[in-house]
Amino acid sequence: MMRNMAGMMKKVQEMQSRMEALQQEMAEAEFTAIVGGGAVSATLTGKGEMRALKIDPAAVDADDIGILEDLVLLAVNNARAEADAAMAAKMKDITGGLPLPPGMSLPF
Repeated sequence: MMRNMAGMMKKVQEMQSRMEALQQEMAEAEFTAIVGGGAVSATLTGKGEMRALKIDPAAVDADDIGILEDLVLLAVNNARAEADAAMAAKMKDITGGLPLPPGMSLPF
């Protein structure tokens, strides 16, 4: 019983170490989404920090700013979805495919 407990604790420590490495990796990783045929691009880190937002001047129409606003939202949301998908895939690898318990969120 004690051997099993020691082995389990070692696995938990290994998982914690891998989670810390993943946090650092995701903080440095960048995810870019380009929408509107290249009119808008947004780049976010895996933690959701926006690093860049580029807008093609041709996408700016003072008479219809709503389209530009929608494109910016879409680009940011798509980049965030890409980051979330990457995090989920890496978490699945770390946890061996086991889902996180209810109420337990990712490390960010």
